[in-house]
Amino acid sequence: PSVLDSFALLSGQLNTLNKVLKHEKTPLLRNQVIIPLVLSPDRDEEIMRQTEGRVPVFSHEVVPDHLRTKPDPEVEEQEKQLITDAARISPDAAQKQIQSLNKMCSNLLEKISKEERESESGGLRQNKQTFNPADTNALVAAVAFGKGLSNRRPPGSGGSVQSGQPGAGGIIAGASGMQQVPMSGAPAQQQPMLAGVQMAQAGQPGK
Repeated sequence: PSVLDSFALLSGQLNTLNKVLKHEKTPLLRNQVIIPLVLSPDRDEEIMRQTEGRVPVFSHEVVPDHLRTKPDPEVEEQEKQLITDAARISPDAAQKQIQSLNKMCSNLLEKISKEERESESGGLRQNKQTFNPADTNALVAAVAFGKGLSNRRPPGSGGSVQSGQPGAGGIIAGASGMQQVPMSGAPAQQQPMLAGVQMAQAGQPGK
């Protein structure tokens, strides 16, 4: 009931205000001039609250902009010229210009959307990973430090592997197949050439 009473009161006041404004003796508001009574360079919290923080002060610098009801004379002249030019164009010519403008806008939008799709796909291609870091680290560790390689001696070998021994064929075949090669317990400088791959010699740094 209280809400309905308040609504009825507001409705009555609005109706009364409309009757006053529509009365023939009431002057037109567009003919009235708003004159600022107080101008201050200090910050006004009330104006800040009413304008939602857009106007902090009500000084002589902002009053002409905020109380202006007409555009600048230059802008007004340009608008009049545009209205005059638009009145000279026939409806058919205006329709053709509208269609050509819409076509240009559609082509421009298609180009922009195509460039956006290409940039997104290019970014996805650049961000896509083409290698496995775990495999790369394992290969680097095996080549540099011999990690993961077996230390077992081949059967029947005293210190080096001869081509006539029965275990040499399996070692060479394993080396050519990029599998783990059983290395002997001798130092790296004493290892012979296996499957065309020569170990690092003295004086040459290993890769």
